Amino acid sequence: MGRFHFLKEKKFYLNLLIIVLLSIVLLWLTFKLLNSYTRHDKVYTMPDFVGQDFKQVKHEHSRDFNFILIDSVYPKGQQPGSIYQQDPLPGSKIKRGRNVYAIIVAVTPEKTTMPNVKGISLREAIGRLESSGLDVDHLEYVTYDYKNNIIDQYYLGAPIAQGTELVKGSKIMLRVGIGSDKSNVKVPNLIGKSADETKKLLNLAGLNIGVETHEDNDSIQYLCVRRMSPGPSSGAVKPGTYVDVWYHSSRTMDFKKEMKELMREDSLANAKQPEITIDTIKETIETTDYEEEDEFEDEF
Repeated sequence: MGRFHFLKEKKFYLNLLIIVLLSIVLLWLTFKLLNSYTRHDKVYTMPDFVGQDFKQVKHEHSRDFNFILIDSVYPKGQQPGSIYQQDPLPGSKIKRGRNVYAIIVAVTPEKTTMPNVKGISLREAIGRLESSGLDVDHLEYVTYDYKNNIIDQYYLGAPIAQGTELVKGSKIMLRVGIGSDKSNVKVPNLIGKSADETKKLLNLAGLNIGVETHEDNDSIQYLCVRRMSPGPSSGAVKPGTYVDVWYHSSRTMDFKKEMKELMREDSLANAKQPEITIDTIKETIETTDYEEEDEFEDEF
């Protein structure tokens, strides 16, 4: 008998077939159980929890996700205990049961001390307040020779001294000098700016934030200025003027398109204005002279 005589036996091929079939079945079962364990065929879209109360979200979605709190922050105008940031981001494709890391708005407010901003420029004063975690309530312009120089600082209507302990985010009213020339200031273009940017830009320009209208109920981090009054085309206004703004969600509006449309409207408005030339100036002067002569003759 040769070394490979078993190749001629039917029993060998039968056993080989059984081994192959068992291997295929085992492989199929392995992949099936692996898919079931890892939920490979089930992908979900991550919900947007930003702005919602962390405890409530954790209670309602504990079966779907494992929430882990990693930090707390003190942003302005946010609801204490609400989710400020999440990972994975909203809209991400995830598997149910995975970890969701959250940063929330701190429940206990952080403390700070009042800096001295008297005698310095408005821009520097805003920077010092910002560094201390404080905000500008509004600007009050008064007669003073040095323009945009801080004369005094107030909290809740009363003067506040340097070193006074305050809650971060407290609003400070600044009394500012209007300058000897009492010149007007330009209104900055705020279209597409966030709420924080809007207020800061207005204050730096020597203006105040007026009525803030929210056109939808989206989270504040997605809200941007859609409309303002007075607008940039209004020209120069008095220092301390209040500018009203309307906010809209950047997730439902293309602000780049809005900006292009606004620029086009401004260009058309400027194009409709008559061109000022030497001839038109002469014509205006001559017409004015004739009118004055007619009035002079009528008097006699």
